[in-house]
Amino acid sequence: MSTTESTPNFRIGVIGCGYWGPNHVRNFNAVSGCTVGAICDTNDMRLAHMAKLYPDVAIFRDMSTMLAEADLDAVVIALPVRLHYSVAKACLEAGKHVLIEKPMASSSAECEELISLSEAKGLTLMVGHTFLYSEPVRRIVEIIKQGDIGELQYINSQRLNLGLFQTDINVAWDLAPHDISIILQVFGASPLTVNCQGNAHITKGIEDVTNISLSFPDARFATVQSSWLEPRKVRQTTFVGSKRMIVYDDLQPLEKVRVYDVRVERPPHYDSFAEFQYSYHYGDSYIPRLKHEEPLKVQSEHFLDCIRTGNSPISDGYQGLELVRILESCSQSLGEGGGPIALAPRIHRNVNDAVGSREKRKPA
Repeated sequence: MSTTESTPNFRIGVIGCGYWGPNHVRNFNAVSGCTVGAICDTNDMRLAHMAKLYPDVAIFRDMSTMLAEADLDAVVIALPVRLHYSVAKACLEAGKHVLIEKPMASSSAECEELISLSEAKGLTLMVGHTFLYSEPVRRIVEIIKQGDIGELQYINSQRLNLGLFQTDINVAWDLAPHDISIILQVFGASPLTVNCQGNAHITKGIEDVTNISLSFPDARFATVQSSWLEPRKVRQTTFVGSKRMIVYDDLQPLEKVRVYDVRVERPPHYDSFAEFQYSYHYGDSYIPRLKHEEPLKVQSEHFLDCIRTGNSPISDGYQGLELVRILESCSQSLGEGGGPIALAPRIHRNVNDAVGSREKRKPA
């Protein structure tokens, strides 16, 4: 039997044609083994534009009609966060595998219900934590696992720009999920406490600048700065180890990751304060070689592979739930003046596991 005959051709529907939706359509159209069968949006101008680009794809203004008529295997949801839960629930109840953009839902309770529903129906539920599928982040995880930078001590992340202002979520819910998903993947653990401070300068009640602190076991921590009020666009994360440090600058066109052979050493003993001196080590830096693949394409291929094999995605519903729990704690901390919020222990899958080692569902 030929490969074409043995590999099923999955039909994908995309709900939402704002910023991310068209990118999903483009990428799934480029992946072998699937076809974009339907596009849904309530904006007639956006639908007309998509119809010109993809004249063979069915166009719908109503989600229920699309689910009933389009003969789809899976649905991608690229809508405002407030709609994620209701639309994902309807798609799962209709027997469709679901890829939903970040954050997964507006509350952890909604996330838990979607996870339970997907497991009851044996369907793949995946969250669009796109950076986990980017080559720079995958390479950084590999370098840290190999021990090249020594013991990872802390992570500092900045995601800053001017706009785009949201009206239903604050900047932490909008921008920080990218950074938090990377931090969870690198540390391979859940934070113990969350602090969040911020302010709303443009729209009352919706913070446009936030600073998040996450404390982890073994005295490790991470900070995340998010802003819609910066004159420069910044996408930079620093990973500080006991031997070396990594700087990840996503705005660099080619050299996104650089490893610095720098560190600070404390003297093992000293007799007086005058004898106490830190030792600063400055060595060479190197740039790891990276493959240049669009993360959204890698994510799309992984989604289809999980549908075929029954493997749980790297960014499965449990990781989506963990991220929303952290965002909820951020909102609580903001409301309490920035104080620490303890995260209750939760049994969930290890976000740093390899896909192949995860519990398998029954294949589609």
